[in-house]
Amino acid sequence: MALLAPLDLLALVLFVGAWMSYHVALEWVAHRQPGLNARMDGYRDVWMTRMLEREVRIVDTQIMASLQNGTAFFASTSLIAVGGALTLLRSSDDLLAVAAALPFGVETPRVLWELKAMGLAVIFVYAFFKFSWSYRLFNYVAILIGAMPHARDRKKPAAKSYAMRAAHLCTVAGRHFNRGQRAFFFALGYLGWFISPWLFMAATAAVVLVMWRRQFMSDSLHAIAAAEKPRYAR
Repeated sequence: MALLAPLDLLALVLFVGAWMSYHVALEWVAHRQPGLNARMDGYRDVWMTRMLEREVRIVDTQIMASLQNGTAFFASTSLIAVGGALTLLRSSDDLLAVAAALPFGVETPRVLWELKAMGLAVIFVYAFFKFSWSYRLFNYVAILIGAMPHARDRKKPAAKSYAMRAAHLCTVAGRHFNRGQRAFFFALGYLGWFISPWLFMAATAAVVLVMWRRQFMSDSLHAIAAAEKPRYAR
């Protein structure tokens, strides 16, 4: 007997396909229509360029501290989520009964339940690696800010090139942070699989629609697009 029923296998394939397709559409195909993340990448260029004009850069170090603290919070939350996912393995019998009693719940073999729990743990482990690497990169950006050329040298080509390198590294750090958050969002859709494959597919579709709307049709995007457009750095 196959471990995954055809419907479960279909739901899992759709989940993985939706995640990969969204990743490709957002980070590769969206050059022609920059979304919220791409526009913020452009403002990172603006930030580092403006920093060259400031002799005192206390504001910039405070911004970096805020970015680092937020990333560290999500990294530690990922570890807690991994522990919670592994806890599902210890309480399988009780949770199986609860899930089957729900209106849309279906009876799930214990082995399949444990497989689902391990898959959820893998998602949060992936998120942890993304957040922890993003945190490390933000540390590097803080070092680059400390080594930023003086304001009196802001018009020199070497100073402008240095600012763009710092902006690019900040963009990479933000990109890894976004991927970690994306894993959190898809984990919410993955939770539907513990109840039924139908709910799993519906939750996955809802997550993709919500994230896509926030990137390309949200009030936040309209607020930024209404301002002067920076250069979109990828």
